[in-house]
Amino acid sequence: MGSKRDIFIAALILLGLWELSALLLDSIALPEPWLVVKDIGRKLADGSLLDDLAISAARALLGILLALTAAVPLGLAVGAEESLRRRISPFIYLLYPIPHVVLLPLIIILFGIGNFSKIFLIALVVFFQILVTTRDAAKDINRNYFYAMQTLGASRWQMYVHVIMPASIPKIMTAMRISVGTSVAILFFVESFATTRGLGYIIMDSWGRSDYVSLYTGIGSMAMLGFSFYLILDRIEKRLCRWTPS
Repeated sequence: MGSKRDIFIAALILLGLWELSALLLDSIALPEPWLVVKDIGRKLADGSLLDDLAISAARALLGILLALTAAVPLGLAVGAEESLRRRISPFIYLLYPIPHVVLLPLIIILFGIGNFSKIFLIALVVFFQILVTTRDAAKDINRNYFYAMQTLGASRWQMYVHVIMPASIPKIMTAMRISVGTSVAILFFVESFATTRGLGYIIMDSWGRSDYVSLYTGIGSMAMLGFSFYLILDRIEKRLCRWTPS
């Protein structure tokens, strides 16, 4: 992640390109950015956007946390234990390439149209991204670290605590960054039907009504949600991986 100054300059450039595109196209389908920013500010101030933003944030966050708590322990074990890797890796190889978003109708049939089905699909998609990265991180640890710990009489649990987990954290954080973008994308998909709340619903509802300022308000809010998650992960990574270059 670049410096705050670089990010601010990049944001200004993107807004400038948006403004230029809006002026050149002169279409109601591409409103000027200041209209969208004004609409976001107004709806945040009067609270009409806060509930949908909070609902979408909760769905995405719970999906990520559910995937994380399941994928990291399994990925570390599969990567570090060769016998377990031989048994589990074929299943990962077969299941990972499946486009899991196509399972949404089945998930709704099984779990209903409530929040759980939406959170479950987000977790399902993100789970395999984190699992594969964590497995590969644990598998690629230099064996000399294990030999050094063994000479000190370390138990298998101590191996996980002092070698496997710390060595895998940087790649796990990379997987989490990728998962943030994926979770927000899946969030839009699951909120685009069978619901009346959330940023995805705002986008689809505004599109249906040809209210393009509200459409971009929903898109901008979803982008801010993803960016907020990214900033949180950046802070967590700086605390957990202090030995890595910033």
